[in-house]
Amino acid sequence: AGTPISRGAVPVSAVVLIAHFSASMIMADVKRHKNEKYFFTEDGEMEAFPSIEDPHSRELSVVVPSYNEELRLPVMMDEAMEYLESRQKQQPSFTYEVIVVDDGSKDKTTEVALDYTRRYGASKVRVLTLVKNHGKGGAVRMGVLSSRGKFILMADADGATKFADIEKVEAGLRDISPKPENMAISCGSRAHLEKESVAQRSLFRTFLMYGFHFLVWFFCVRGIKDTQCGFKLFTREAAQKTFSVLHVERWAFDVELLYIAQCFKIPIAEVAVNWTEIEGSKLVPFWSWLQMGRDLVFIRLRYLTGAWKLKSPRKAE
Repeated sequence: AGTPISRGAVPVSAVVLIAHFSASMIMADVKRHKNEKYFFTEDGEMEAFPSIEDPHSRELSVVVPSYNEELRLPVMMDEAMEYLESRQKQQPSFTYEVIVVDDGSKDKTTEVALDYTRRYGASKVRVLTLVKNHGKGGAVRMGVLSSRGKFILMADADGATKFADIEKVEAGLRDISPKPENMAISCGSRAHLEKESVAQRSLFRTFLMYGFHFLVWFFCVRGIKDTQCGFKLFTREAAQKTFSVLHVERWAFDVELLYIAQCFKIPIAEVAVNWTEIEGSKLVPFWSWLQMGRDLVFIRLRYLTGAWKLKSPRKAE
């Protein structure tokens, strides 16, 4: 029958083997379809996206992953563009771009985003339309790898975080004094709102939330209370270092990204931001938490067993 220890080791070994040998099945697809290499200008002309490996030519890039966001995107974009335009008027040396990444939407997300290109020009608003759905992590990565900014902000299309809070994450980035390699990440955080959110959540959802926090802490990321807030600011160097080796393309990508950063000893700040629950979430609570929990276990095991490595064996084409 075997000892309790030996019987217990069998399922653990099975999980490790499954994690290792299934790793190649979810390797991130960094090859671009030919249509994903170009954006449309305000005049309808096609121009090639630059690469994150090029020197920066803007102060700030804002990457907005968008899947079926034709209704929520205008609210977020209006707020963002009003802030960015106002800041540029006050600081003429401040330059920016917004890259809306349509993650294979089935609605008119691309058409809505292109309207902002026509209004503000392609030097300020570019639309990257992915041929198929990659997941939020895949969409963010594609946008980051096409950006021109010295600093790169990922911001959700739902506008849950007030865009002006970028000044808070910028201050967080300055406070941690990037190393000589200019590596630093500043994460928006909703941890300060947790008590209020627990009071409004069902007991079951609260259990799932705390369970997810424990798995993040136990397997992947220490010292960051809120890994999932979609408002993160990177130096260009930190973005290139982390996104070039990212594997997870769905909801748990934030955790892998921060795990990679901590492995590279990149300084990370966590800064409280304003956040509002917006209707229309793509998360299906139980199944999404279950999938993310599985992904967290597999992230750690795949790095431990060497199935995934902290270097990029391939470049985006």
